[in-house]
Amino acid sequence: MTARCFTVGPLQENCWIVHGDGSDRALVIDPGEEAPRLIAALDELGLETEAILLTHTHFDHVGAVAPLARHTGAPVYCPELEVPVLKDINSYVFPGYGPFEGYDADETLAGGEQLRLAGLELDVIFTPGHSPGHVSFSVPAHELLLSGDVLFAGSVGRTDLPGGDHATLLNSIATLLDTLPDATRVLPGHLGATTLGRERVTNPFLHELAR
Repeated sequence: MTARCFTVGPLQENCWIVHGDGSDRALVIDPGEEAPRLIAALDELGLETEAILLTHTHFDHVGAVAPLARHTGAPVYCPELEVPVLKDINSYVFPGYGPFEGYDADETLAGGEQLRLAGLELDVIFTPGHSPGHVSFSVPAHELLLSGDVLFAGSVGRTDLPGGDHATLLNSIATLLDTLPDATRVLPGHLGATTLGRERVTNPFLHELAR
């Protein structure tokens, strides 16, 4: 499979475009901003968007959802607990950012689903803590995890926003560490890629899990 990162917007969010080998249909994960740039990239790569997947609905991850969905006609998969946020996104934007266009999700995700899209099989894992409905997308055949804002290289997601909870976040990360191989490559919503094994050993925020 191929995964390409496009870092967008003032908060430097990672939007991922992924597709299976030999497939001309792609998934766009967390299109946070810069819709024209993402559309141009898809066109240049000769990719048709099969679906737009959201790990959560903080504005830096969904700012380009509406224009991208309108342009591509692709359905938007949103965590079910956060559908109201996506629909009324400007009520949840920090001062000085936006405005953004809200969107009424086409499909909802609760965790536990298995998706077959763009030549890939993905497991949806419920990983709350950074936000109430946060999900992560595992691609087991390729030992890959699209982690949104749960786990970063050397850090974890913030929990000081509405609906955030540090203990819940750590439990979500523990679930990932307990169920996925250490070799799993983590493609996060900010910063660079890492692996679960590397974070298990080096991430200072995960020392609490060893207690």
